Amino acid sequence: VELVESGGGLVQAGGSLRLSCVASGRIFRITTIGWYRQAPGKQRELVATITSGDDTNYAGSVKCRFTISRDNAKDTVYLQMNSLKPEDTAVYYCTADTSGRGRYWGQGTQVTVSS
Repeated sequence: VELVESGGGLVQAGGSLRLSCVASGRIFRITTIGWYRQAPGKQRELVATITSGDDTNYAGSVKCRFTISRDNAKDTVYLQMNSLKPEDTAVYYCTADTSGRGRYWGQGTQVTVSS
């Protein structure tokens, strides 16, 4: 499984960004796909995930601001981020859990929110 993220960038506080993650390879093995992030000097943390059954899970800090969705026809998962805050600044990683093959990670995309 390969994961390629895009959509990061610099945005002012209160703005919006949409991240995309295109999955390729043996994507039939993917059970859950989503996003983690890592800010400088901090541990990597879960942002949002979506299962093959479309169940979603969000970190409390992003609930009601971020929305995860998927387009199965395009093998793509999205993270719509609204009302961005400076503390959302981080490298955002796409991740996919698979059946029997562990977890895969993308290369990451930088999101910077200026105050």
